[in-house]
Amino acid sequence: MDTSPSNFSQEDIRFMTMALQEAETAAAMDEVPVGAVVVAEGRVIARAHNLCERLRDFTAHAEMQAFTSASEYLGGKFLDKCTLYVTLEPCPMCAGAAFWTRIGRVVYGAKDEKRGHSKFDGELTMLHPKTKCEGGSWPKSLLNCSPSSSAPSVKPPLSRWRVPLRHA
Repeated sequence: MDTSPSNFSQEDIRFMTMALQEAETAAAMDEVPVGAVVVAEGRVIARAHNLCERLRDFTAHAEMQAFTSASEYLGGKFLDKCTLYVTLEPCPMCAGAAFWTRIGRVVYGAKDEKRGHSKFDGELTMLHPKTKCEGGSWPKSLLNCSPSSSAPSVKPPLSRWRVPLRHA
């Protein structure tokens, strides 16, 4: 995996900036600030951010939301001609989902040393063998990172945040 900053194009920077905007939306909602954008043929087909706290669903990661939206937009489950831009390295669950979507390329902003999929990869990656994966070396100024961390700063959710229960 080649992760030198010079390997990212202006288009990559533009789409990662959109993913960062999604992360800001998540932060404003007291979610873990992770954003994702799926691009096909130079066009954004899905934008998403974490919704785990709001939905009370531990699977509502930005990547999962983006995959679902992109698949719906394309009318099929395979995203082999698409690129996922995500602000934080996908976790094993999201990398597994990326495997099944056969996404063509994953570009992530910050490496997740604790929960990123690459920490758990052995001889085989969790991503599809044809998926190209790049990331972890974006300039901190672009990712708006705190100086002591390579990952975006995470605000804990407010304990007062509650979603009203829906009764059938």
